[in-house]
Amino acid sequence: MARTLRERFPNIRTRTEVLEEIRRTAHLNDTFLTWTEEQQTEFLDFCTGVRGIKMLYDSFFKEIMNPSTTPERLEEFLSLVLEKQVTIMEVLPNDNTRIAEEGALLVTDIIVMLGDGSIANVEIQKFGYAFPGERCSCYAADMLLRQYKKVRSKRRKKFSYKDIKDVYTIVLYAKSPKEFKEFPETYLHSFRQQSNTGLNIKMLQKFVLIPLDIFRKVRQNKGIGNRLEAWLAFLAEDDPEVVLELTARY
Repeated sequence: MARTLRERFPNIRTRTEVLEEIRRTAHLNDTFLTWTEEQQTEFLDFCTGVRGIKMLYDSFFKEIMNPSTTPERLEEFLSLVLEKQVTIMEVLPNDNTRIAEEGALLVTDIIVMLGDGSIANVEIQKFGYAFPGERCSCYAADMLLRQYKKVRSKRRKKFSYKDIKDVYTIVLYAKSPKEFKEFPETYLHSFRQQSNTGLNIKMLQKFVLIPLDIFRKVRQNKGIGNRLEAWLAFLAEDDPEVVLELTARY
């Protein structure tokens, strides 16, 4: 018999109980009946613990990883991804125009300023865009310019380019672009600019790209080995077996 999340969360209701509540309330029932059979099944599955919540959905991700109300969650995730301890100092406004233009593929976009003044942009995409490198470079440049203007305005005559801090772009792909398929065992790609001669000059734009579809395949073969992999499984998986393992171990 397949396991469900009711084993760990006994307050989860049965399918019959959920359907009874929906049918007792006219507007709930009307809404439910407008959905396709697939949508109804998906909704009932996560209401009854047959499947876990899809954390990559915008509303769920923003609720669980909200840097304004529970910064410690995003702080831990970013610390693991960036391999350094980070503290979120401020939540910055994102580019609502860009989100509207790219709404078909872009799930969510959270921008935060960290304790050292650097900026991290965490973005989730349903399907990877074409030209992912060029796109990431453009939006990292935009964030860098926004930071430059803000710091220069604040510091005025005391401004120095040393005041400008790193800009991190972290992109999680639900379904990654074709370029990533050439690395079927790799689910964490970090990019940093460096010279071919060993000349050490600080460059500010850094990128971490995470193909969650590839991570799922790797996890199926190797399991979950550390806290970063646990976070990625939390975000990428709705299999009750995986969710129960995460609650038991982490």
